[in-house]
Amino acid sequence: MLEVDLDAIVQNRRLMMRLAAGAEVAGVLKADGYGLGADRVAAALAADGCRTFFVATTEEALALRRTQQEARIFLLGGPGRGAERELAEARILPVLNDPSQLAHWRALAGQLGRKLPAAIQLDTGMHRLGFDRVDLLDIDLIGIKLVQVMSHLGVADEPGHPLNEGQLQAFEERRALLPPAPASLAASSGVLLGERFHFDLVRPGIALYGAQPVAGSPIDLRPVVRLITSVTQVHEVEAPGAVGYGATHAVSRGMRIATLPLGYADGLLRAAGGKVSVNVAGVDVPVVGRISMDLVTIDVTTLGGRVRPGTQVEVLGGPGSVERYAAAAGTIPYELLVRLGPRIERRYLGGTA
Repeated sequence: MLEVDLDAIVQNRRLMMRLAAGAEVAGVLKADGYGLGADRVAAALAADGCRTFFVATTEEALALRRTQQEARIFLLGGPGRGAERELAEARILPVLNDPSQLAHWRALAGQLGRKLPAAIQLDTGMHRLGFDRVDLLDIDLIGIKLVQVMSHLGVADEPGHPLNEGQLQAFEERRALLPPAPASLAASSGVLLGERFHFDLVRPGIALYGAQPVAGSPIDLRPVVRLITSVTQVHEVEAPGAVGYGATHAVSRGMRIATLPLGYADGLLRAAGGKVSVNVAGVDVPVVGRISMDLVTIDVTTLGGRVRPGTQVEVLGGPGSVERYAAAAGTIPYELLVRLGPRIERRYLGGTA
């Protein structure tokens, strides 16, 4: 069971509002709301006054429009070829990333006989998406209603990195080549860089979902997810041996090993095997052996006979749990959250649940 605290997401957005006072705070709902359910997250945020959302794909944008009729929905990947008319009819705001996307959006505007709203993304140093400076020198925006100019920071989670100032300067210089429009540069970690990076709108993602955007600089985020399960089986070891695939963890007589019905098929990254703990009856106990596709084994020896089939186990929960698990697996909280799979039942707390 994955508990998703919608009220915590709302409170985390309110924290972003305080930190970026004066800027609009949008909600980023990519990858189905970072794996937690975009429709439910959007409903909770909208009920608290959030009016602008960002998604990554055409499918995400159209799905969100079905539940959020009045919201501004920005499509970060821009309009895919052939989807332009459907997006325009659904009032989706594409983020145009290159001259080709701009040309096709302009062509549709000409066919419809009206201006079409869009955002322009500038490449200020990440070299992923966005218009290069040379593209802006002769850009043709006839037929386009420019509603936002944006870019994305590459190392905002490292506040002292010189690329942050470099991207800020490049953003200021390049947006000056366009007609005046609201500007957006900062996502979660960018918000923490200070007011100069906030502009008119900020786009927090991971901070909404309760994970710290900058390691070592914690802010007062509320945990959002709690992953709980129950013990399937308990083995009392009768003779020295090993547990799990590869016999990577030795066990001795008298040890008690409990098995949990979760695995990497559910998003519990295999690389964390033997490096993380779970909580049983208020006690942290280690995951031992390799995490397999459907099962995890934990050492509950210290709890004696208190653990039996059906005993509840908290796999993730509380401040920092997502960050710790991700670090143990050699990855980041973003990946851990979006990998929590559909086999895990979701239960929503608060919000519009």
